[in-house]
This record gives sequence, structure tokens and C-alpha cells, in this order.
Amino acid sequence: MKVTRIAGLAAAAVLLAACGSGQVGGSGGGPDENTKRLTLIPGVQAEPFYISMQCGAQAEAQKLGYALEVSAPQKFDAALQTEKVNALGSNPPDALLIAPTDDTAMLAPIQQVASRGVKIIEVDTALKDTSVAQSSISSDSTQGGQMAADTLAQLAAGKSGSVLVLDTIAGTSTTNARAAGFEEQLKKYPNLKSVGVQFTQNEPEQAAAKVTAALASTPDLVGIFATNLNTGEGAATGLRNAGKVGQVNLIGFDASPSEVDGLRSGEYQALIAQDPQMIGQQGVQQAVAALEGKPVTRKLTAPLHSLTKANMDANQQYFYKQSC
Repeated sequence: MKVTRIAGLAAAAVLLAACGSGQVGGSGGGPDENTKRLTLIPGVQAEPFYISMQCGAQAEAQKLGYALEVSAPQKFDAALQTEKVNALGSNPPDALLIAPTDDTAMLAPIQQVASRGVKIIEVDTALKDTSVAQSSISSDSTQGGQMAADTLAQLAAGKSGSVLVLDTIAGTSTTNARAAGFEEQLKKYPNLKSVGVQFTQNEPEQAAAKVTAALASTPDLVGIFATNLNTGEGAATGLRNAGKVGQVNLIGFDASPSEVDGLRSGEYQALIAQDPQMIGQQGVQQAVAALEGKPVTRKLTAPLHSLTKANMDANQQYFYKQSC
């Protein structure tokens, strides 16, 4: 969710190979026949956010003596993710950790799995229907958007101008909430005016093209808020191609390796980083609790962290991974 797409794909391939088809067991090596199985279906493969989530989930599963399998779609797409969910039908896991790529379209396939007695844990994103999952773990996306607006206002330092919001795909619960939180908070700053939210279909190339178009049509553009990794990387490319790096403030969401490099070099002025490892870790904890008949927390919120060039070195633990 790539300036670093090729590197990310290679890293993911190495990661999956190292994990033996994404399966881990207890400290004794491979899981025995009685080990309960967990499956993680993230939003997309080869993305540092979800790789970091997988790392947290794998470490916690191994710690608790559970087997974890990972199956990720090639693109952040409901149809492709549905294929992954449907493939569980013949041999369903005991619990499914999933980041729904669409808060409505993924309802039916996830319900089908749940009907077979599988415990459902939502990680990162969630369905609109709150009756399906036992637990949901995510960042406070609305708060993240608000943090981004406050940060942009500080960077603008009273300068008036227009602001572009780049979101991913309509129906993606987390990024849509970030955009909404940003738009609402921006109203507190009369010197800044939003020119609206544009969707990129989670493709960096589309984000770059929309930035190019906005620079041409909006001469007073002073800021861009990109709601996830892909839109941020695409926006940075658009600004770089136009020779506008540093002239238009870019606030990104997430902290991929390329975004961190961009923050250090001045392509980004700030990043709102999540803690995907914690989300993966807590997802496994809630899945195990549900399976063992222990108390489960319906909604958990992972913290967010505002990174700038000044504080980034002190917050390296929040940089996303390309391998475990």
C-alpha cells in the first residue's frame, strides 16, 4: 500500500521462502498435528506495512505455540482477496486474521468462513458489519488524519493556500477515515482550503499523475496529504518530476523504507507512522484468546507516531520492515 516495489517484491519472496510457506510453530520446530492453525490474509503482498504486521504476528504465534500461515493477494483488491478467503473453504484454519480490502464487498466471503466455526480477527481494516469479527485491531485513522492536518498547518506557518488529499480506494475503512479526519480538522485553519479528496486506486502511478494535474490547475497548492504508503510514494514522485520538492509540503501516512528515505532527504515534511508489528502481535493474542475461551477485547487501538526529520532517528523502531 512503489518507488521500492521491486525491492519489496524481492524481500517478500525471501521472507516467504524463509518462513516455509508462511507457517511457524512453537519453539520445538514444526507444529504437531494438534497445533491450532491461524491464517493471516493481509491487504496486499510485498508491502512493508503488511510485512511488518506479519513479522509481529509470526513472532507472537511462535511464542504462544501456534502455527501461522500467510496468504496475501498480489494487489489491494477485493476480488483477489476473496479468492484467498475462498481457498480456505476446504481446509479452514481455526482463526483467520484478515485486513478486509473493502468494508462491504468482503463481508460475504468472510461470513462464509466464519460459518464454519472459524474465529475472525480484523487487523488494520474492518468490515462495516461489526457482528462478524471477534476483535478488531487498528490505528485510530480519524486521529491520524487530524494529526496530519495539524502538522501541515504548523508547516504552513500561516501561509494561505490549497491542499490536496490523496486517498486510496472508496470503501477502504482506514484510509477513508484518515481523509475524513484530515478534511474535518483542516476546517480549523482558515488559511488552508481543501481542493477535495481524489482516489488513486492504491496505485503510485495514479497518485503521481494526480499531483501533476493538481500542480497545473492549482497554482497556490501548499500541501498534500497522502493517506497511505502507495499514495505517498506516488505523490513524492509527482513532486519530484515537477521540480516542486520542498515547495509543496507533503505529509505521508506510514513509514516504508522509501518514505523514511524521503523524509530524510526532504521529499516529505512529515510522516504519520503506525505500529503494524503491534497490530499483528495483538491480532494473534486476540485470536488465541478466542480459541482458548478467554476474554477477547472487541476493539483495540494501536498508537500513532508523528515523524519529522528532527525526531526520526529517535523513533527508528517505527520504521517499517521489508523482511523479518
